[in-house]
Amino acid sequence: MASIGIIANPASGKDIRRLVSYATTIDNNEKVNICKRIVLAAQGLGVDEALFMPDTFMIGYAVKDSLEDDGVLEATLGLLDFELEATMEDTVLATGLMVERGVGCVVVLGGDGTSRAAAKAIGDTPMLSISTGTNNVYPAMMEGTVAGMAAAAAALIEEPRECCIHDKKITIFVNGQMRDIALIDAVVSDDFYAGAKAIWDPERIRRIVVTRCHPATIGFSAVAGAYEIVEDTDDFGLAITLGTEGRGVLAPIAAGVLTPVHVSQAKKIALGEEYSFVSDTRCMIALDGEREVRVQPGDEVRFVINRDGPWRVQPRKILSRAAELGMYDIE
Repeated sequence: MASIGIIANPASGKDIRRLVSYATTIDNNEKVNICKRIVLAAQGLGVDEALFMPDTFMIGYAVKDSLEDDGVLEATLGLLDFELEATMEDTVLATGLMVERGVGCVVVLGGDGTSRAAAKAIGDTPMLSISTGTNNVYPAMMEGTVAGMAAAAAALIEEPRECCIHDKKITIFVNGQMRDIALIDAVVSDDFYAGAKAIWDPERIRRIVVTRCHPATIGFSAVAGAYEIVEDTDDFGLAITLGTEGRGVLAPIAAGVLTPVHVSQAKKIALGEEYSFVSDTRCMIALDGEREVRVQPGDEVRFVINRDGPWRVQPRKILSRAAELGMYDIE
């Protein structure tokens, strides 16, 4: 039986960056519509079951009720059963349960933070991330029908990872203890208290470590991208230090906002190489846009980039492979 998992984060796209920029808003009703298209397209290619993460908006229930009322639901649509925390831990737990259930692909609707949470438990199961968040470097803007077809292909073909990118990941250590991970960027700021989870004030940023970066993205990785481009296929990352002097660049750190910043130092980081510093002040490390790790004066902080992140489905490549295998043929 071929199955897929669907994680739709009802909190994505609702952080403080909506108040300080002109970011796109995708409400939860539209997430329901996207999920309906994912399910219909996946069952159309032969998926037998779709598993949803439970959530506070009850997106999975809304999808099931609507498709049943329309008389178009043929696949089994189930919801995982666990007590909600209404935090990122729901995504971590749901992803792990879906992997245990043997889904062929996990579809994630959210922003960079939602994909980061799923990555903590995804293992070698292919992941397809759809952008419904704020700063969306990792997930892609994608029509739900296409996403459903791509997820179905990943669940049905024999070697789906041949049509995936094995992504890079930053592992963060404080005083030798592994603290967390990031898929795109780890940003060191002068903030110490979390307050709003999202990080947005460029004047408080001191260092940025990225797995990939490009000026055609939104967020603090775009600062590094305006300085030097690093692709997802490159076997290195980049660390930059910001200051009042150095090379000045304009970067789209928020939607509709180009901000001048100065890069005082930059260093390429080879896979497996450590980038470290000893903090002289209290600071906070934001991971893929969200404040997560507090650092005290005297703490040694290390960042290590390796290609041990998720297997990210490449939709066009896997749908081309599906065509080669005759998956669109009808009798």
